[in-house]
Amino acid sequence: MAKIGIIGGSGVYSLLEDAKSKTVETPYGKPSADIDIGFIGDEEVAFLSRHGKKHTIPPHKVNYRANIWALHSLGVSRIITANAVGSLKEEFPPGMMFIPDQFIDFTKRRDLTFYDGPDVYHISAADPFCPEINGVIKNVSENLGYSTHASGTYICIEGPRFSTRSESNMFRQFADIIGMTLVPEINLADELAMCYSTIATITDYDVWSDKPVETKEVLRILKENEDKSLNIIKQCIPKISGEKHCNCSGRLDEAKI
Repeated sequence: MAKIGIIGGSGVYSLLEDAKSKTVETPYGKPSADIDIGFIGDEEVAFLSRHGKKHTIPPHKVNYRANIWALHSLGVSRIITANAVGSLKEEFPPGMMFIPDQFIDFTKRRDLTFYDGPDVYHISAADPFCPEINGVIKNVSENLGYSTHASGTYICIEGPRFSTRSESNMFRQFADIIGMTLVPEINLADELAMCYSTIATITDYDVWSDKPVETKEVLRILKENEDKSLNIIKQCIPKISGEKHCNCSGRLDEAKI
């Protein structure tokens, strides 16, 4: 039973020692991939590749309910995810590590909840991210010398296309970063009273900017950001493996109608 789960790209797998793959069946179908369970230091960790182990699943087709259910069924109560995002603000340049504490849902067709009836729950989403893990990520990232911004809003769009310039200019009035995978992943984790935090790594400015971005540069930043995320995760795990000091586990209290 792993208490900590990681959702991200295949690079995370390299952090695991003595990893074994486990196939998990869920009421919602198959997760994106088998779940790898191994160790980071002394801590047992469950890792799930969000887009499949060969990155064959686009953001709008990820089976988010199966993914979160599978991790929960293995005993996971705290989740750290890695997300590549675009920047909506000049002051958040490519290469920066961003730790959101709010989100805006601009998805359109995704299954957003476990509670389709007959049990009806309305959970609070006022503070959707785990403040304790967010704080740990911030401290670790800064101690590693990475340019880091803690707090801000992630707007999640449906995808798989990117925004038009008009959409991007609208989004930047309300949010700081933009991506396609946060929602409903975070909603579902919250519905199961799990802790959830994101290491968002900025790869480029979104299309509101008139600064052209070359593919070669984006790929370089993607690689650098992946290495940063892995370093942060490796140091965060032992710091969040003990007793919780947050209220995430109480999200379902008084939420049932």
